[in-house]
Amino acid sequence: MGFKPIPAAIALLISLIIWFAIPVPEGVSPQAWHLLAMFVGVIAAIIGKAMPIGALSIIAIMLVALTGVTAETPSKAMNDALSSFGNPLIWLIGVAIMISRGLLKTGLGARVGYLFIGLWGKRTLGVAYSLAVVELLLAPVTPSNTARGGGIIHPIMKSIASSYDSDPEKGTEKRMGKFLALVNYHANPISSIMFITATAPNPLIVDLVAKATNYDIHLSWGTWALAMLLPGLVAMFLMPLIIYWMYPPEIKQTPNAVAFAKERLKEQGPMTRDEKIMLGIFAVLLILWAGIPAMLFGKAFTVDPTTTAFIGLSLLLLTGVLSWDDILKEKSAWDTITWFAALVMMATFLNKLGLITWFSGVLESSIGSLGMGWMGACALLLLAYMYAHYMFASTTAHITAMFAAFYSAGLALGAPPMLFALMMAAASSIMMTLTHYATGTSPVVFGSGFVTLGEWWKVGFIMSVIELMIFVIVGGIWWKILGFY
Repeated sequence: MGFKPIPAAIALLISLIIWFAIPVPEGVSPQAWHLLAMFVGVIAAIIGKAMPIGALSIIAIMLVALTGVTAETPSKAMNDALSSFGNPLIWLIGVAIMISRGLLKTGLGARVGYLFIGLWGKRTLGVAYSLAVVELLLAPVTPSNTARGGGIIHPIMKSIASSYDSDPEKGTEKRMGKFLALVNYHANPISSIMFITATAPNPLIVDLVAKATNYDIHLSWGTWALAMLLPGLVAMFLMPLIIYWMYPPEIKQTPNAVAFAKERLKEQGPMTRDEKIMLGIFAVLLILWAGIPAMLFGKAFTVDPTTTAFIGLSLLLLTGVLSWDDILKEKSAWDTITWFAALVMMATFLNKLGLITWFSGVLESSIGSLGMGWMGACALLLLAYMYAHYMFASTTAHITAMFAAFYSAGLALGAPPMLFALMMAAASSIMMTLTHYATGTSPVVFGSGFVTLGEWWKVGFIMSVIELMIFVIVGGIWWKILGFY
């Protein structure tokens, strides 16, 4: 994706209007307002896809340093602009993406997929559940939800559909391809909810929640996984059934799928040395991220999540499963580190300069005046936050732009901090269901042609409502049992 002058011009115009044409509101400093102008311009450019997000992030860093909106001296401004490159959460997600390359290189991800299809693939619904289970198993170590759903699961799904001559170019997508494509996609947002390391923006949510609560709430990998476990499993169980009811496949019995999966496994041969090492490192990462050593032997054995990621990557390098060239070629990881650092930096200084506090106060007073009580007010905030994603083509841009202000407003209106944090975190992935441009996985699956635009948006909206209800009801009860509020 190169430079697109029209979206870039629109983003620049929006930024200039905020900077020069709109008076600085009372209670907001000029520095905060000018940083907001740049921030909104960057977000508009991301939405309009004016340039690759990494390139836009470099420009954002340059603008913050050049304008000096965060500091009094040029040298301090440059330090501020680069400050988030030292954020451990950013490196956690970047290194985890590098680790996930091992799943693709070794073929372990595809092997796991074919193993489950070999077990459950006698019916189309069984194939669908196999895809969903593999998505769930790979999620903890695949923070690129696009790589997981689009790079690993989607080719398997297309191969199975093709083996039954279900092809949109032949007009036979209803045989099974439409159903499997929808399951392939909608498993992706659910698995993204369930682990901090399942999608890139989740660590950003952890950071924003911690700052909004003065670090009273700092979600660990294990706490997040435990909180999302039950509602996530319920959602993953119901999702294929709901899509099966909406778009039942014409072919319901699929004995050939088992033979197909076994043939692919035969082609792969026995597990290789590298696959076995990858599987072992996968287990080590899960054990350390879940905090099991600390549970068994005490807090002295606690390992930081980012340190855990570096342990995993180091083991892959030491054993030769991945080479340094593999790491250098993992463009998405370096790209993520770059744009993540820039957006987190801008959001951090918007908070430090008081802009987030001001905006959340505006939200609080506007919604509070309706006299709805904290439950009704926070429900309104949650719905507005989630369905605003129709205007976003990036979950990271959406979360960076809106999460902190909406979460802070909810706290001011009386919401239990942990409860509202978990609901907002869940909504931040549920919103991926809505459109064919909602996240990186959506254009990959939609582009295969099995599902029409109308069908995609219809299923997306229905699944968003159902999943939100699951997390409100099942999640609310589960979190109460766990003592989170």
